[in-house]
Amino acid sequence: MSTPFFPVILAGGKGERFWPLSRALRPKQFLSLDGSSRSLLQATADRLLQIADGWDNLWVITSSQIAQGVREQLPSLPSENLLVESQGRDTAAAVAWASLEIKKRYGEEAIIGFFPADHWIADLEEFTRTLSAATQLAASSEAIVTLGIKPTFPSTGYGYIEEGEKVGSFDELPAYHVNRFTEKPDRETAEKFLATKRFSWNSGMFIFRAGVVLKELHTHAPEIIEPLEQHGEEDVYPQLPKKSIDYALMEKTSIAYVLPAEFGWDDLGDWNAIERLLKKEDNPNVELATHVGLDTKGAVIYATDPDDVIVTIGLEDVVIVRDRNVTLIVKKDRTQEIKQILKTLQSDSRFTELL
Repeated sequence: MSTPFFPVILAGGKGERFWPLSRALRPKQFLSLDGSSRSLLQATADRLLQIADGWDNLWVITSSQIAQGVREQLPSLPSENLLVESQGRDTAAAVAWASLEIKKRYGEEAIIGFFPADHWIADLEEFTRTLSAATQLAASSEAIVTLGIKPTFPSTGYGYIEEGEKVGSFDELPAYHVNRFTEKPDRETAEKFLATKRFSWNSGMFIFRAGVVLKELHTHAPEIIEPLEQHGEEDVYPQLPKKSIDYALMEKTSIAYVLPAEFGWDDLGDWNAIERLLKKEDNPNVELATHVGLDTKGAVIYATDPDDVIVTIGLEDVVIVRDRNVTLIVKKDRTQEIKQILKTLQSDSRFTELL
């Protein structure tokens, strides 16, 4: 890319729906879930480094609880490019703080991109082309650009973005004004969205100039940006409202644009994502463990210790995870409820070490 670009990795999440593998000091972004030797965080850094033109332009924002883990995972990251939140306040505060810091160092014209640390991308060449197009749009106009993912099925687990007027093409990719953001729909609504061919999945990836996003935050989220500007992160961060960037800004701004993209994407939201990534036609199950099964199909089976043997009989559509002293068994259509069981564990001191 000819225009300097500053990608920021959002690495503060807990990844609770990948428990028990994902725990407080070993969250999802530190795990390798696609069969490679690189963690999700490392893989995210790898693909963004090519676009950022090296470590000096790459930034990471994370929580104080796992900051040391980030340093260990990314030892080449400059210490001044690691922003450590004293307390997690969701993505709006993270975007505001990182944008302020980059503006201080590089000015209002600096182009910034925000990327979750736990996404899987299949086609790196197409991903790079899409980012180049988004950067061109952000550099040439007052625009907050989001990457939309062309839907491949009527998902009820993703938010959707409706395309409005086409505003041009960049690197042969069309860009559209955003008509609206829609929260996770029911199945019938999702099917209607796909039928129109005007909707993309909301990937949670954003690109803009520093001055543009800060101006929009002043308009739509002054309760977040103004305390940060006036007092700095150290004094006010824990008191900032806990809001997502979608809710605080993207659903309100009139300068949101979307580039529908096709680079093979998954947000790895829960254990079912492993099946989407690794399912093979010649195996009725996805097995990342020593598994002996009888009449078992549609199962996702994972064990940290290769000496552990998981034996199943007559099971269908379940997730089984063995990690150290915990075994999780859950039906695949109820993996979203892992968060609920974690609340139960948190309320009982006997289970503190399991979190």
